[in-house]
Amino acid sequence: MALVWEKQVGGNRYQVRKHGASVRLYSNGVFHSQWNPRDPLKGSLWELLLLPAFFLPEKQIQRVLLLGVGGGALIRLLQKFVQPESIVGVDIDPVHLTVARRYFGVQGVELVCADAREFIAGLDSRNTSAPFDLIVDDLFGHSNGEVARAFEADGYWCSKLLRQLSPAGAVVSNFVSRRELLASGWRQAAIREHLQGAWTAQSPLYDNCIGVFSRVPLDKSNLLTQAPAAINPNNPFRKLDSQLRALQ
Repeated sequence: MALVWEKQVGGNRYQVRKHGASVRLYSNGVFHSQWNPRDPLKGSLWELLLLPAFFLPEKQIQRVLLLGVGGGALIRLLQKFVQPESIVGVDIDPVHLTVARRYFGVQGVELVCADAREFIAGLDSRNTSAPFDLIVDDLFGHSNGEVARAFEADGYWCSKLLRQLSPAGAVVSNFVSRRELLASGWRQAAIREHLQGAWTAQSPLYDNCIGVFSRVPLDKSNLLTQAPAAINPNNPFRKLDSQLRALQ
């Protein structure tokens, strides 16, 4: 892949690399995001984050909150395959937002440079914004060359996200592993009593475990009817090899 842009900010080194129509973002050598407008569905981790959106009825997702923008690959996927009315993307790193706009072609959304915890606290205190139909918690950084969650998804954090969710909406949360998800606030009794829908999505290509949580039941048949063939677990020719499991 050809290096097309590079920047050093403090102790962080950012690179954008391209191969044909495909563009990638790296931070300190860690692969963060990839987007190819000619072939957007290739079996990537970002598609695993997109998949749970199809649990919800078509056209229900009108407002999306994405916590952790990276290069903006998930924003591009949501715009192409879900087409919500509005997307708010929050990232603490201004370089990520610059890359999203300049190299990943992100436009037509609200990008906010902020700490996600402070942003959510601000929404909480104002209590004036409409709720979000889909909230994606993809808050990751890197430590010693390894990807890790930016902070723990404890019960307090999970309850804050639920406060910003529409009654029939869903939260999608990315974890390093299934063990990390099962130890998170989403599995605490005080949170679980508010949830009627809880699923996990995993791929054998990644250690990550994606949690999907809602106050209403989530129907797998709905997802299998709506998801694009390339990421649909029911399609034998899918590019995304994923497993969906209900959480009891």
